[in-house]
Amino acid sequence: MDKTLVPTSGYANDPKFLRNMYIIKVKGKAKIPDYIQLRDENFVLIAYFRADRPLKKLEKYDLEGKETELQEVINNLPFGKLQKLDI
Repeated sequence: MDKTLVPTSGYANDPKFLRNMYIIKVKGKAKIPDYIQLRDENFVLIAYFRADRPLKKLEKYDLEGKETELQEVINNLPFGKLQKLDI
């Protein structure tokens, strides 16, 4: 039986998968810094980065040009509370 591989676009290249994103701030301990997680509508981890460093390649997540809004959300986000990312 022949199997054919079909290329798919995946999360990073297809903004339709990123319609509903969720964000959570994770508190670091001792020398481990605070981190931010971005999750899709199925709560699958799509990005993980330090809270004190900007996320690179925002266009992959359909957030290009929204750097200041994202940083403001991160600064005001309480630790451990998952919320929908609306920017």
